[in-house]
Amino acid sequence: MALIIFIMFICGFISSHASVAMRFQSDFMVSGRVLYKLDFSWPKNPEHFTGQVFGVAVNHLAGLVYVAQRGDNIPKVLVFSTDGDFLQAWNTSNLEMPHGIFLANASGDPTVWITDVGNGPYGHTIKQYSPSGKLLQVLGSPGKAGSSLSPLQFDQPAEIFVHSSGEIYIVDGDGGMNNRLIKLSRDLQVLWMHGEKGQGLAQFYIPHSVAVDSYQRVWVADRGNKRIQVFNSVTGDWLGSWGSCFKEDAPYSVRLTPDQKYMVVAQLNTNQVTLLEAPPVGIIGQCQVISAIQLAEDVKPHLVDLDLKTAALYVAEIGANQAQKFIPVTAAGV
Repeated sequence: MALIIFIMFICGFISSHASVAMRFQSDFMVSGRVLYKLDFSWPKNPEHFTGQVFGVAVNHLAGLVYVAQRGDNIPKVLVFSTDGDFLQAWNTSNLEMPHGIFLANASGDPTVWITDVGNGPYGHTIKQYSPSGKLLQVLGSPGKAGSSLSPLQFDQPAEIFVHSSGEIYIVDGDGGMNNRLIKLSRDLQVLWMHGEKGQGLAQFYIPHSVAVDSYQRVWVADRGNKRIQVFNSVTGDWLGSWGSCFKEDAPYSVRLTPDQKYMVVAQLNTNQVTLLEAPPVGIIGQCQVISAIQLAEDVKPHLVDLDLKTAALYVAEIGANQAQKFIPVTAAGV
């Protein structure tokens, strides 16, 4: 009889805890929409990740994913298919410490842009490569940190965003002397700039990521100030900022989903990828968290990119030394 009571107690204990786990899961789902789930099959050969993964860029038309990683005596860029096959490694010697990576002009003549925050002879630059890794162009003064606009100089440029118009947006200052947002024309002329360090409007402290939406707005992850700032892409005028969503941790990345409904933000120290509601044209308002992907401890998501065709989300993780793929739940059949 005592044995039966003990067994019933154990079963009740397990059932109670399972119920608590289910309630916790349910509460999380209610407070935030489940928009993405992990694609465990990508990539098929994760052993190719051999360094700290800092950035990821997607060519949605060619079905290619470019992953930037750091480390000694390793390829700095890995190329995978969106299905997870490993395709190529770039063994380039002119890339020191990749930080941000961006795929430009997917529908025409695609190129890959990479910011290099190294302190050696090739650092403090932004490099443009062919899809196979051939160096095409270098912005900045290799090996020379600076703030000049003519000639153009950078100090640890964090990220670049190349608009479909060919215009270029750069956040310059991953901890260096500069804290700038620069817009360049197609022929690399400075169109406007915000470049003061501080906490005021249009001032920055470690501007870390930049994206442009379909409504002529530029979104900047102002990491050191724990906020996102928004500007008019044509005039450079300040439009607003979001800070209330980032009390615990700063935004490290800014990217928009293809339908422009959500802003995807990586938060490195809390190991989260957060999806915020993207405001309609003309309204900035306050940020609102719609969904959050809580990653394992010490994964440290750094920068992200999205497949503009499938809306798949790719996350570069410097703590886990890998990139991961998350797919929309509708595409996953759940």
